[in-house]
Amino acid sequence: MADSNKDELWYFNTVTKQAEQGRQSPVANRMGPYESREDAMNAWTIFNQRNKRWEDQDREWNGGGSH
Repeated sequence: MADSNKDELWYFNTVTKQAEQGRQSPVANRMGPYESREDAMNAWTIFNQRNKRWEDQDREWNGGGSH
């Protein structure tokens, strides 16, 4: 049952630049999973936002320096 639920999730194919429902492409070519097609199409934006948040958290953890 868990596998069928995974087939409903969305992924972004970094080669074709398209959203795909389910695990259609090799793992090296996809980002996700995402709950919706729209989120999958915004994969790079989500990726960049998460990375910035993590970098900000790291900077705070390290005493606020700009290393």
